[in-house]
Amino acid sequence: MTKAHPTDTSHDHNLCIKEALENAQKVCTARGSRLTALRERVLELVWQSHRPIGAYEVMANLKQGNSKPAQPPTVYRALSFLVEQGLVHKLSSSNAYIGCHIPDKAHDSCFLVCSNCQTTIELDIPDIKQSLAAHAEQCHFSINYSNIELSGLCAECR
Repeated sequence: MTKAHPTDTSHDHNLCIKEALENAQKVCTARGSRLTALRERVLELVWQSHRPIGAYEVMANLKQGNSKPAQPPTVYRALSFLVEQGLVHKLSSSNAYIGCHIPDKAHDSCFLVCSNCQTTIELDIPDIKQSLAAHAEQCHFSINYSNIELSGLCAECR
């Protein structure tokens, strides 16, 4: 259903980032896409925490230690590429991005977003998607895209 909770003390975040970058390389290679150095760095910045990150925060982090900062259109193109490849998700509620735990599988997303600390957990629950599709079908509606975001408090903030 989901990966280990990011606030779990047994969670190895460095391993999490390493796996995300390795998976991204495999996914892009399999799809004939190119994970450039900038795209990889942007993906790494998105994975720095399990909290959504905005494009301007990505730009600010790219500027650190770099004499030639990336321009906004370049960062937005990199983020757009990562979304298109399924490597990150865009959260509509905050206009921010978060890494995807299952980039090699097409899926609709469901997120638990802590309204206090912004920790975000992606869930893959086929029953919810099937139920929504069935209800939509009853209304003669065809779902092209869904992104469910549930706001509340994580275990740490409760």
